[in-house]
Amino acid sequence: MAKPLIIVESPTKIKTLKKYVGKDFQVAASSGHIRDLPVKKLGIDVENNFTAEYVNIKDKTNVISQLKKIAKDCDDIYLAPDPDREGEAIAFHIMDILKKKDRRFHRVLIHELTKKGIEDALKKPLEPDEDKYNAQQARRKLDRLVGYQISPLLWQKIQRGLSAGRVQSVAVKIICDREREIRSFVPEEYWTITADLMAQVPPGFNAALVKIRQKKAKIQNETQARKIVADLQTARFQVDEIKNKTVKRNPLPPFITSKLQQDAINRLRFSAKKTMVVAQQLYEGIDIGTGGPEGLITYMRTDSTRIAPEAAQEALSLVTQTYGKEYAMAKPRYFKNKNKAQDAHEAIRPTSVFNVPDKIKAHLTDDQYALYDLIWKRFVASQMARAVIDQKAILIKAGDYLFSVSGSTVKFSGFMALYDTRETKSENDIQTLPQVEEKEWLTCEKINPKQHFTKPLPRFSEASLVKELEKNGIGRPSTYASIISVIQDKGYVELVKRYFYPSELGFIVNDLLVASFPDLLDISFTAQMETNLDNVESGSLDEVELLSRFYDDFSQTLEKAKEQMVSVKGVGIKTELSCPSCGQPLHIKIGKNGHFLACSAYPDCTFTSNYTRDEKGQIVIVEKQVDDTPVKDCPKCGKPMVQKDGRFGLFLACTGYPECTHTESVMSENDNKDIGVDCPEPGCSGRIVEKRSKRGKVFYGCSRYPDCKFASWDKPVAKPCPQCKALFLVEKETKRDGRFLKCNTSGCGYKEKV
Repeated sequence: MAKPLIIVESPTKIKTLKKYVGKDFQVAASSGHIRDLPVKKLGIDVENNFTAEYVNIKDKTNVISQLKKIAKDCDDIYLAPDPDREGEAIAFHIMDILKKKDRRFHRVLIHELTKKGIEDALKKPLEPDEDKYNAQQARRKLDRLVGYQISPLLWQKIQRGLSAGRVQSVAVKIICDREREIRSFVPEEYWTITADLMAQVPPGFNAALVKIRQKKAKIQNETQARKIVADLQTARFQVDEIKNKTVKRNPLPPFITSKLQQDAINRLRFSAKKTMVVAQQLYEGIDIGTGGPEGLITYMRTDSTRIAPEAAQEALSLVTQTYGKEYAMAKPRYFKNKNKAQDAHEAIRPTSVFNVPDKIKAHLTDDQYALYDLIWKRFVASQMARAVIDQKAILIKAGDYLFSVSGSTVKFSGFMALYDTRETKSENDIQTLPQVEEKEWLTCEKINPKQHFTKPLPRFSEASLVKELEKNGIGRPSTYASIISVIQDKGYVELVKRYFYPSELGFIVNDLLVASFPDLLDISFTAQMETNLDNVESGSLDEVELLSRFYDDFSQTLEKAKEQMVSVKGVGIKTELSCPSCGQPLHIKIGKNGHFLACSAYPDCTFTSNYTRDEKGQIVIVEKQVDDTPVKDCPKCGKPMVQKDGRFGLFLACTGYPECTHTESVMSENDNKDIGVDCPEPGCSGRIVEKRSKRGKVFYGCSRYPDCKFASWDKPVAKPCPQCKALFLVEKETKRDGRFLKCNTSGCGYKEKV
């Protein structure tokens, strides 16, 4: 009889597991999902209780064969994919493929890849969780029903290749709505007044006007400001009241997924996607010099702030040893979960606080160290004493006017000695207050009136978008990174200087979807659907009932949309601008290379132009530029080539047109970056350069384009394949495997970790 078999989700966990289970078990990996809905059809029988047609994933044929071979004589199989809904689905599909008479399947939930975590999971195997599997199925089917039925509608009405998603479309709407708020915002003028004051002893300080005749100071224009300044020129300034108080500040709880993403974005400048990739590496195991890899953090997809008592005690012990008894709690501090939080997992914490970041730094990459350090400090700080802060406020009267200045001093740093949660301030914002007495007269050295204008809400950064999605219950923390990636990859939004801007295409798709599917893009509707999925997981709601309720309304709305959704394909969207050539209305049209302005009188008028939008969203025509200065000789006919501006930007054109139609793209300084790899096309002398598509996505192509058409989304690396001797490898990054190099040659399959 063969040894029991443990099947995990990721191949990178195998070494970690083998280190602890030794020769008592076989260990294999599914490399993620092995079954899914078919690619080329809906795959859901809506007339038969939404039965799904699952098929083996084409690329997993070898994986499935290997699993069957290893499991051939096994009576006991331990299913150990990740302890979440996706992991449960993988476990069920493995059971389906490996089912055999008298074979026993055990579900094991490994929350941390340590000796204790693995042993505890194997000692207490569970039955596969059908409710959790049904919740994953419900989500997958909902997403398929929406995506596979609305996306073709967008192809028909706008252009091929577009997609809609049950959650991604709501995220785009949130960004579009914020942009429209910003564009329609009308700034309002207001003024502030401060006074430079000096007490009997230095230092001097600056106080702000807060009240006028016991009412909140509200200065709307320069006239009002000048009158107040005039009054203050003759007023005497006197300390009216001194307020001293001591406040105690508690540390934040350990990280949940969304908070980890937000902090990593803000503090480390990671993206949400990068945060999850690095966290996965820390969870799956790294060799830190202990004889093999071990998991450094607990499972990183969680909504729960719960922590194991033994982990809290371990943290208290470390705090006492490192900082002293005054920094340690008398007993562990525990945190309450929100009502909606799933409590299946602990919070994200180090598997052992004694793996101090600086001690294991040599074994980690820079990114791994930075994220581990953040997780470690947040957890250890959660078990440290409260900080004690002395706050002081001085209220100063000047006739009918009241000024205020405040400052604070850390009396006892407590947890802040390790993890300071205060917002950082510049040195100019920090004042040292003098010792003053109530009723003491002050000298006013200068009155400072200053004009301001109200500002709109800021655009969303990755961190604030994650926070907004979380606040509104849109998606789940484990899906935020993929949501943000998808809406950028589809060209619906662009990340410019760390802030999201909707693209023209994003606005068009959003507006058509909102008009045709108002419920589907409603935030509260989407949030309620997440709650319903949680209810399916808890067993309080039937999967088929949820799908039926959704599809009854959705199918009717879909049929109406097929008839009523406005088609902009070929026609475009009407603008308020007139064609400079013939006076007819200009339309925004969407082509395969992006959007542009075109005359509605086409083909009688062939005017086209690029355009931009001003800060209010108004369309501004980009004047066409033609530079007749010869740039180079045409490689086809030898005649001069000149720079022109076409529908899709600057390009070089042969002056021999129409006899010679040769053109070449004009690269910006950033677009023509040589990455040090020769073009692999036979007979081509070009080099691979980094380029950018019309939607802003980076790709790699030959410097001799259009003569050579080589292009790749993956970055080529100047390293020959040791297996098939191909000239280069390509760099890829996935959630499961992190960054790695692979051979691009069909059928080779060579892969190596970066």
